[in-house]
Amino acid sequence: MKIIFLGTPEFGLTVLKSLKESKHEVVAVVCQPDKPVGRKQILTPPPTKVFALANNIPVYQFSSIRKEGVEPLKALNADVMVTAAFGQILSEEILNITPNGTINVHGSLLPKYRGAAPVQMCLVNSEEETGVTIMKTDVGVDTGDMILSEKIKIENTDTVESILEKLAVIGSKLLLEVLDQIENKTVKFIKQNEQEATYFPMIKKEDALLDFSKETKFVLGKIRGYSTWPTAYFFVGDKKIKVYEAEIFDNLTPEEQQKTAGTVLRATSKTGLVVKTTNGAVRLKKLQIEGGKPMDDKSFLNGNANLFNN
Repeated sequence: MKIIFLGTPEFGLTVLKSLKESKHEVVAVVCQPDKPVGRKQILTPPPTKVFALANNIPVYQFSSIRKEGVEPLKALNADVMVTAAFGQILSEEILNITPNGTINVHGSLLPKYRGAAPVQMCLVNSEEETGVTIMKTDVGVDTGDMILSEKIKIENTDTVESILEKLAVIGSKLLLEVLDQIENKTVKFIKQNEQEATYFPMIKKEDALLDFSKETKFVLGKIRGYSTWPTAYFFVGDKKIKVYEAEIFDNLTPEEQQKTAGTVLRATSKTGLVVKTTNGAVRLKKLQIEGGKPMDDKSFLNGNANLFNN
């Protein structure tokens, strides 16, 4: 089948590569416009664009696909559109450009995790498993009929990046199965149970503020879930401190176990930075103070222990 692929980041790139290696033909790649990256704000193309150009696949970068994309995409006469982390909401007119509609590789188990950041929110909520769902996109946000899905266990060492890598590989495999089903007219669509649905909006910077009055698993979940962006943080006085990595700290004295959640229990270059939670404690292993660089907690405390010992 002739496929129009819509996707922008690394997650989409993995799916695009699998399509390119399959029996199907990718007739165009649609991705977000190039964006400034890094401190020098160098204009950088998305990974899917780089791959497409290297493989002589036409690339479209619409600022608004709804306004600019209808006629160019219709002209491609494709059989189906496939989306994987594209980054724009599609209108009904766009969704129905091809005779088989639009198939989406969604990085979560529907209908529980709808929205823009399902992997991040699975970690924030300390879920034990997640997965990928192949669905037919409709005009709602992740409300379309499901086709195939597969679960994976969330490991203690998993990050947003590692989960996305796993889901992209699994999603690619499932997508090819679905495309075969569409081609053979054996595809089956499953309605989502709206009573089980949960929608998570776009992440905001303020969402990443740590609350040490929560259970340890939820403090760690927020640190893991927001490790890529916007990064979990807390304040000491007027100083904002970001936290990139943390772990459970079990070796508490009886006196420390009785301390109030949020209390800094240990803060030396020998012990690292340990903070009490409701039901235990966490060691904040990688930190960054405003204007500084990320560093391990023991190195951080060599110059900043006075913040916690006053």
